[in-house]
Amino acid sequence: MNVIWRTLLVILAARRRVRRGKALDPTAVGTVRLTTLPSDIDILRHMNNGRYLSLFDLGRWDLLIRAGLFDAMKENGWYAVVSSETVTFRKSLQLWQRFDVQTRFIGHDEKAVFMEHRAVVKGEVYARAIVRARMLRRTGGTVSNEELFAAVGKPEGVREIDAWVHDWAAASALPPVRTPAPSDWS
Repeated sequence: MNVIWRTLLVILAARRRVRRGKALDPTAVGTVRLTTLPSDIDILRHMNNGRYLSLFDLGRWDLLIRAGLFDAMKENGWYAVVSSETVTFRKSLQLWQRFDVQTRFIGHDEKAVFMEHRAVVKGEVYARAIVRARMLRRTGGTVSNEELFAAVGKPEGVREIDAWVHDWAAASALPPVRTPAPSDWS
């Protein structure tokens, strides 16, 4: 099944869960149950490393909708884009294996918000990703965290982000879009 169809199913399921009173606090862990499908595997017969990031998107959709953030973003003409991400693999997901994508908001810096995703089987972490995302306006430009938190509220109880996450975000950053970024391999 192509990820677009899974995305639509997750969005519909998240909306249904909200209607049934299963909304989430922005600091809660959201969970989406998935199965490794034939379209997810690579020639080595396990989940393709690139597919993890696509499936972790499903966790973000679920959390954004169930925590009420998606409606606030839609109302204000905002959307989120991933500015950087890192993923670590521990065990392989096999064909037809059931797993949970667990997602939570882990904090922010001066320009972006951070989320953590985990692929979990029977309580055991198989893979983990850290994602840094920025909010943009459909009319152009970026949304500051102050504006974001004014519209949706600043989540209480979020612990401080581990220092390595800030270091990674700084070390992996590319120049801003209006600054040249030549591809020089020397």
